[in-house]
Amino acid sequence: MAQAGQAAEQAAGEGYFLYHSIGQYPGKGAAMAAALAEFSARWAAPDDGQWPYALGLKQRFIALWARLIGVAPATVTTCESVTAGLYSLIGGLPAEVLRGRKLLVAGDCFPSLHFLLAGLQERFGFTLETVPLRPGAFWVEDEDVLAHWGPEVGLALLTWVTSTASHRCDVARLVAHGRAMGSLTGIDLTQGAGLLPFDAEEAGMDFALSTSLKWVCGAPGAGIIHAVPELIARCRPEFRGWFSQDNPFNWALDAFSYAPDMRRFDNGTPAVMAAAASIPALEWALEGAGARLAHNRALGARLLAGLAERGIELASPPQESRRGGSVMARLDGAGELVARLRAEGMHADARGPILRLSPGSVTTERGVERLLAALPRP
Repeated sequence: MAQAGQAAEQAAGEGYFLYHSIGQYPGKGAAMAAALAEFSARWAAPDDGQWPYALGLKQRFIALWARLIGVAPATVTTCESVTAGLYSLIGGLPAEVLRGRKLLVAGDCFPSLHFLLAGLQERFGFTLETVPLRPGAFWVEDEDVLAHWGPEVGLALLTWVTSTASHRCDVARLVAHGRAMGSLTGIDLTQGAGLLPFDAEEAGMDFALSTSLKWVCGAPGAGIIHAVPELIARCRPEFRGWFSQDNPFNWALDAFSYAPDMRRFDNGTPAVMAAAASIPALEWALEGAGARLAHNRALGARLLAGLAERGIELASPPQESRRGGSVMARLDGAGELVARLRAEGMHADARGPILRLSPGSVTTERGVERLLAALPRP
């Protein structure tokens, strides 16, 4: 019966192309339900074991994320979202990092982060420098980022994989340039983590941010911040609380002191449920990663060929080395097409004229062929 149920679930998801938004994996519903049922039972038990259990889940979540990006758990903590994590980190930097300098970001970054940064520049005394897209382009070229990146840049925020083109930046090249310029470098990992291999220590950036949605296939509200030990030691987060301390139960009002590790970026009572709901997804993400990437690449290659056969303009880099897990196309009437696909049991989305297609573990070859058959021909 269980195998039959899983087969039905797989068939139902064969036309699912939304991994750039919410990732799915076989058995996700049951795994999340079991995790949350256990949390509910433990939290509702009439004893004093709730917080030891809940904080243990938080540490398990952190340890899994640390494995996923190749860092020590003490350099990772939780946050509600990438936007919240970036705000917390900027509020902890020494004033001289940003005051009177530039903060560099590409014009194809996730808009929420740009909204935040634009509103913070006056308060923190920096100028937000946004690298524009070339006319008619779908993503910002690395060369253009480098051209805007001089020693006046105090911090550069890179997007590993963009959400509207699936353009994958050359992390090693950009981080090396940042080091030469004396800049701090951070990376938004959101659209690549859980699918593409990433070793943060090898990459060498100063901090990274992500969510557990997208290819990790977790729950909303389960974000992470990672920072290297040297940066952690320099930071004094203004968004702080009792969990920012080495001993949260130090309640002496005149004896606050920051934890020596990434816990200093914690603040009030931690929100644990999102982490609990995402642990099964992280455990799954750490198994069989090579096979999942190969599956994605095979389906992506068929999408590329199908778009070319129909004369539809590609809005993503054709080379695997420069692309994340998505294939995006420029198509007039993309929004109307998404509605027609939905009516046929297939799921994609659009941002203006950009059709976003992200095949993952539950997507099948048959699902790709069904989607291609629904696309307009010249």
